[in-house]
Amino acid sequence: MNKTVNLKDLGLKDFKDTWDYQETLFKAILDTKIKNRREDAGLETDNHFLFVEHPHVYTLGKSGDLSNLLLSEEQLTEKGATFYKINRGGDITYHGPGQIVGYPILDLDNFFTDIHKYLRFLEEMIILTLAEYGLKTERSPGETGVWLDVGTPFARKICAMGVRASRWVTMHGFALNVNADLGYFDNIIPCGIRGKAVTSLNTELGVTKVDEAEVKRKLLKHFSALFEAEFI
Repeated sequence: MNKTVNLKDLGLKDFKDTWDYQETLFKAILDTKIKNRREDAGLETDNHFLFVEHPHVYTLGKSGDLSNLLLSEEQLTEKGATFYKINRGGDITYHGPGQIVGYPILDLDNFFTDIHKYLRFLEEMIILTLAEYGLKTERSPGETGVWLDVGTPFARKICAMGVRASRWVTMHGFALNVNADLGYFDNIIPCGIRGKAVTSLNTELGVTKVDEAEVKRKLLKHFSALFEAEFI
């Protein structure tokens, strides 16, 4: 059972290039698991955690509704944004500068084989991190991700999540708005949920810019504690 996690910060990177890279890591773990099953090789499987920031892009999950994208192809081009339909769960979301995106590519056989628990741990990592900034965030029943003021007319989402898993290997992950341009969310119905707003950490704190490197350090601290993992 390998609880070490290879950490890599990709910086600003194209969504499709990052998706292809995730798929490569994901497939390598699956191949090791298949080889172990065939040959009883006893090989350890790897775990990875990628940080990345994407240029403006909208992504639609496999069960998502395309009508939740409110832009035509021409309008996407005008806004300098791209669009992809991808193989994670969830509906439509936006990624862009000022957002911390995290892609844990884990073999859950190394931790626990429970996707529900996995998602709750990712949410808890975000909740604990934002608590360090004085924000009370929580889960919204039936809606994956992290929210403020749940159950009120002022409910707003600060972190979206969507994952894929096969043979207990995960990919995709979370997108935490830290210094995000919230105007780009006006072009979609975020996660297919009408009537609820989206927010960002800098907006909630009333500051121009939050130190993203500091936020990443806090996220890794809480991830490591929750998953009993060691980053290398």
